[in-house]
Amino acid sequence: MSTGAPDPRVARSRDIMLAAARAIMLSEGPAAVTHQRVAQQAGVGRATVYRHWARPEQLLLDVMVGADLPFFRSPTRPVRAWLRRELRRLADQLATPEVAAIAFTLVQGAIWDRAIAVERDRFVATISDRLTAALSLASQTGELIGSDVGAGVEARVVGPIVYRTALEAAPVPDLLIEQLIDSVGTWRTDEQVAARRYGLTESN
Repeated sequence: MSTGAPDPRVARSRDIMLAAARAIMLSEGPAAVTHQRVAQQAGVGRATVYRHWARPEQLLLDVMVGADLPFFRSPTRPVRAWLRRELRRLADQLATPEVAAIAFTLVQGAIWDRAIAVERDRFVATISDRLTAALSLASQTGELIGSDVGAGVEARVVGPIVYRTALEAAPVPDLLIEQLIDSVGTWRTDEQVAARRYGLTESN
């Protein structure tokens, strides 16, 4: 007779698949986390992955719980070019149905599920902290001026991308990304930063 205790082999298999899925997410982004890819990475059959997660968004949500977000990490200079690449990557990932479903789950599910609300708050805080750190770096080096980096920067920069992809189901044009970057302040090129540092003008 079954005691109702979880089979340790099943739990171990699930942990292996989750670890494989998180590795894929960190290296390639959430959209790459599919049943087939996870099965290949974990060395199990695709049917095994489906037994644990019937739908892709269920798998992705479990993968993202407690995981490090793959966006806006380790800013590099010039910060504007780095930020453009990160926003483009985020927009492309959110354009996939599975990742868009996660965005909806975090918004809607947080209303009635405390665990989902905690994850939503963690994601928002992580993005806010990383963007603030990146823009602070740009301000400190003179690349960005006139920016109030702590005033809801994630809502101004990331919010329109989430709205465009998740609610309008529309692609994010490069022009919109440039406009979002411009909204945080005035950006200077490396040449302008150097000229300002040495008291030169562009005509010098």
